[in-house]
Amino acid sequence: MCHDDRMRIDHVSYAASPEGLQATAEHLSSRLGITPRDGGVHPRFGTRNVILPLAGDRYVEVVEVLDHPASDKAPFGQAVRARSATGGGWMAWVVAVDDLSDVEARLGRRSVEGQRHTPEGVELQWRQIGIRGLIADPQLPFFIQWSTMDHHPSRLEESAVRLTGLHISGEAARVREWLGLTEPGSWGDGVDFDFQSAGGPAALASVTFEGPDGPVTI
Repeated sequence: MCHDDRMRIDHVSYAASPEGLQATAEHLSSRLGITPRDGGVHPRFGTRNVILPLAGDRYVEVVEVLDHPASDKAPFGQAVRARSATGGGWMAWVVAVDDLSDVEARLGRRSVEGQRHTPEGVELQWRQIGIRGLIADPQLPFFIQWSTMDHHPSRLEESAVRLTGLHISGEAARVREWLGLTEPGSWGDGVDFDFQSAGGPAALASVTFEGPDGPVTI
């Protein structure tokens, strides 16, 4: 995948298991040695999340669907509900861009607004696009454009844990096309991509992190 300075891997989303949001977040945080932080509610999407901050302006989002009409209407809520219904687990990887207009033109639709009030009293605002593509083909990332990086979720806490690898069941060529990458070469923003087309369903299969005690794959 070719390198593009305007794109970077922003976060990975993990749908809560039947045990619920807090228990799922505690399980992941114990594996990674990160203190989970309450992220608040996404009112437009009918979801709420817990944040595990990572180094390098990245984070893990553990997300749960709410019993709210928005979760049935919003594609993001639908995606979370569907993944949790199968037991929970990795739902998406997310690419941040400075300007979504190129992605909007490529996908032929407009991005949608997102916002949430954090427990710290900050209103986070962003735009996102690509959830419908993710629902149809779960190997694909969705795209996000933050209004500002001043209160990016990764900055809730200093973290020594880095995201180092994405293991995807799918086709590299399909992901390249989705990202709008046409030139050969490598893109990954310091993250290793491992594609396995074993004939199973396309998905983000596992994620590798590097912490003080070495690598951890979840």
